[in-house]
Amino acid sequence: MLFSPQIPLQLNPRSAGCFDNFVAGPNEAVVKAIKKVADQPGSVVFVHGGAGCGKTHLLNALCHEVRERQGRAFYLALRRLPKDAVMSLQGLEKLNLVCVDDLHVIAGEEVWEEALFHCFNRIREANGSLVISSRLRLSSLDLGLPDLASRLAWGLRLPLVPIADEDKMAVMGLRSAALGIELPDEVRQYLLKHQERSLTALIQTVENLHDLALTNKRSITIPLAREALRLINRDHVLSPTPQEDSGS
Repeated sequence: MLFSPQIPLQLNPRSAGCFDNFVAGPNEAVVKAIKKVADQPGSVVFVHGGAGCGKTHLLNALCHEVRERQGRAFYLALRRLPKDAVMSLQGLEKLNLVCVDDLHVIAGEEVWEEALFHCFNRIREANGSLVISSRLRLSSLDLGLPDLASRLAWGLRLPLVPIADEDKMAVMGLRSAALGIELPDEVRQYLLKHQERSLTALIQTVENLHDLALTNKRSITIPLAREALRLINRDHVLSPTPQEDSGS
């Protein structure tokens, strides 16, 4: 087995995903529904929404909640697995909760779809809970295995929608507080105006600002934010990488 079910796969160890630091905005009903999974063995939930809307955060938050209750939970990021890591799905039915992130990544791949189908069946038979995320709604996924699509349709389907600018301001404030830094309102407004507006990009910029301020022993101001964005844009040009869903 590639990963031990006892060890959570944290997407970003610098940012602890829990319900307390998730800014729900218009997604409050979705967050409440996902929280209930911890109290409802055998639940199946399919969450969909664009990049950076908070899917990864919510899945990790639910795993954290289950572990806090002495349950066994496992988070699996499909985009982080090599193509030959199908065996990582073995044994997951022994857990109380399995969260599978980024289903869209393997849509159309026969080996992965077949393995997920059997894994989901084993989890259901063991009365475990299953939460799956995707950037695409279920009807838009190009799944080649009809039985897999039908299994996913059994459960609750929840859409996550983008949050407003004031909520993004709150997210940046929470992240900066967790890092032990003060992020003035004018700096947050500057980032919203000049940085890519996805939560993924904004959170990463806050973390870069923290590092820059610490390294140079400087307060976080608009000039420092401008410098951070210049460095980010330079690094992006040198080594562009696909955007990930690590937003709050």
